[in-house]
Amino acid sequence: QVQLVESGGGLVQAGGSLRLSCAVSERTFSSYAVGWFRQAPGKEREFVAAITRSGGDTYYADSVKGRFTISRDNAKNTVYLQMNSLKPEDTAVYYCAARYYSGNLFGPRQYDYWGQGTQVTVSS
Repeated sequence: QVQLVESGGGLVQAGGSLRLSCAVSERTFSSYAVGWFRQAPGKEREFVAAITRSGGDTYYADSVKGRFTISRDNAKNTVYLQMNSLKPEDTAVYYCAARYYSGNLFGPRQYDYWGQGTQVTVSS
């Protein structure tokens, strides 16, 4: 069973930065693509960013492009989401998810394993 644990959430003022981490307990971590999703109260879970197994390709939602950066360290079994220039509308619970191999990385149903989420709150 693959387990994912997010950390790094918190309260930050608009314009500030946070870095989320997603630690994955899996020997073959490099076989998994990883995505970040977020869910605000009363809204559906939405795609934020994704990274392929090798880290060679990354994908972003239009709403975060240019502000967020996803990266991974396969030696540490960890994926990061660097979030800069945060806005109040970025407030949500952020989840990381893993999918064996690659394929469609944009839909939450494409992922096999999920973390418990970490709260990000951006004040205006």
